[in-house]
Amino acid sequence: MSDTSKSINVEALKALVRTVPDFPKPGILFYDITTLLKDKTGFAQLIDALAAHYIERKIDLVLGIEARGFIFGPALAYRLNAGFVPVRKPRKLPAPVARVTYDLEYGTDSLEIHLDAIERGQRVVLVDDLLATGGTMEATVKLVQQLGGEIAGLAFAVELDFLKGRERFQGHDVFSLLHYDE
Repeated sequence: MSDTSKSINVEALKALVRTVPDFPKPGILFYDITTLLKDKTGFAQLIDALAAHYIERKIDLVLGIEARGFIFGPALAYRLNAGFVPVRKPRKLPAPVARVTYDLEYGTDSLEIHLDAIERGQRVVLVDDLLATGGTMEATVKLVQQLGGEIAGLAFAVELDFLKGRERFQGHDVFSLLHYDE
């Protein structure tokens, strides 16, 4: 547990997360953060804890991954006095883009970012709601590297520790606030 997460009541935040069995398919326990998001104190504490982890690191940009990274990204960018950049699914951005295609359990998906979204050497934090297997974040890391950005950290509200997604990001600062073992 980081010093940041010690300053807030992580268990109280976890209590705001609803668990939904058998969603989206039988045998899956879904951690629904919408119940945490609607709690004004819980949401503020979550953003404050994420910001506290990065506040001294001179962050230029926060990248939010579609779709739930769009919830956390702008709020975190505001707290860090940084810009916000959306990482989108294909054909959602109007200007020229960089694209990375990555593997899913059954098929592939792609993510895009505007070619001019990151200047070479800018320090960026990538944020998403959940770290599971890490495939989506890994694709976003590749996009940042293509554009010459410096990755200052990978931030998540929730991490499913038992899926070991963190192992994909050796050498990166991975910060997750709420951890689940199963």
